[in-house]
Amino acid sequence: MLQPVLLSGGSGTRLWPLSREAYPKQFLPLVGAHTMVQDTWLRVAALADAAPIVVANEEHRFLAAEQLRQIGAPTPAIVLEPVGRNTAPAIAAAALQAMQGGADPLLLVLPSDHVVRDVAGFHAAVREAVPAAEAGALVTFGIVPDAPETGFGYIQAGDGSGVRPVLCFVEKPDAATAQRYLDAGDYYWNSGMFLFRASRYLEELDRFRPDIVAAVRSAFDAAVVDGDFVRLDQAAFAASPSDSIDYAVMEKTDSARVLPVDIGWNDVGSWSALWDVSPQDGDGNAHHGDVIAIDSRNSYAYARRLVALVGVDDLVVVETDDAVLVARKDRVQQVKEVVARLKADQRSHAVLHREVHRPWGSYDSIDADAGFQVKRIKVKPGGRLSLQSHRHRAEHWIVVRGTARVTRDNDVFELHANQSTYIPLGARHRLENPGSETLELIEVQSGAYLGEDDIVRYEDVYGRS
Repeated sequence: MLQPVLLSGGSGTRLWPLSREAYPKQFLPLVGAHTMVQDTWLRVAALADAAPIVVANEEHRFLAAEQLRQIGAPTPAIVLEPVGRNTAPAIAAAALQAMQGGADPLLLVLPSDHVVRDVAGFHAAVREAVPAAEAGALVTFGIVPDAPETGFGYIQAGDGSGVRPVLCFVEKPDAATAQRYLDAGDYYWNSGMFLFRASRYLEELDRFRPDIVAAVRSAFDAAVVDGDFVRLDQAAFAASPSDSIDYAVMEKTDSARVLPVDIGWNDVGSWSALWDVSPQDGDGNAHHGDVIAIDSRNSYAYARRLVALVGVDDLVVVETDDAVLVARKDRVQQVKEVVARLKADQRSHAVLHREVHRPWGSYDSIDADAGFQVKRIKVKPGGRLSLQSHRHRAEHWIVVRGTARVTRDNDVFELHANQSTYIPLGARHRLENPGSETLELIEVQSGAYLGEDDIVRYEDVYGRS
């Protein structure tokens, strides 16, 4: 039995300002029409014998569930990490989930934010690795390098063909060392993709890091199952050391094996990497959105509005609703320093977009000044906000599309396009969408304080009260 495990962590730093902490890159359609987590499932679906196990941050639970639902994926088990502890504990939690009911499947562990161009080649590689994994090996997939890349770790493989022993794992090298690895021909990029039996991974992890296994078992045994969500116990999981599968297991075990593959893989770890995998014009420019490039070469632009490039080379320009990034293509790794500065200054741009997604839909703060704020609110069909009140603000709601069911203290009524209502300060209220199309409305807030923490929740179908 082949059980896909989709790792959906991520801090949203390397592709800022498009990717952010609350909406990292796996939930974005960076290459093609689907988001990266959707592409990951679609890539593995033909091999899978079971619905995916998704390991995700607690804050991303509804994003992961909704995006997989949109593409018709079978209902996943979504294991929620209350805090990030790197890949070794995350995969251990997935293994425990996979072994429920006495099963012991092969786990195909995949980061959910990678690009694989050759899907047929990927399928063939997984099938080739299955016998070794069934025999007890912990198999990783090494990417045949085509350049002296300094941004990846490397795996040195032993002699032979097909699945072969791992001689060593090495960290990200400098340029000269990377060139030496490329020339040697037996070094491969570390893809972070794995295939092994669930029990074998736990055995080897317990052999080298019993402290991680003990903490994750405690967190799993005390987990709360909430529909499709498996909420790991916060205190127990937080007690686990943070470590990667490479450091905790793969670099230590004598069962590590590697299968070299050439499948059009890219981890899309920077804006320059996204330029690499995007279609380019005759001048080497790649773009997304409304972009005009004149006398410009080898540049990448992502635009929400019109962006014009004139006489530039090797630039990255990314324009979102609330931030603009301009960087030299060879310096885009320093975007992480921008995010660190934003966090140090406690600016929301590191975490949130202007449009903030919620399990019921989204809101976009389109205007604000002293004493007022204007939002555009979208509520999915069947979406239902919490029953709540505010201590410091009143609200006016104007419906522009769809049907709104409004609860205001003891009254319940419906509004349609071009109708409006007023929510006085302190009134208990709720907004619902009983229709089959997205509800859109304009909300005008007025009051002395307009922060999102001015919410008193009384009931909430999403477990936030």
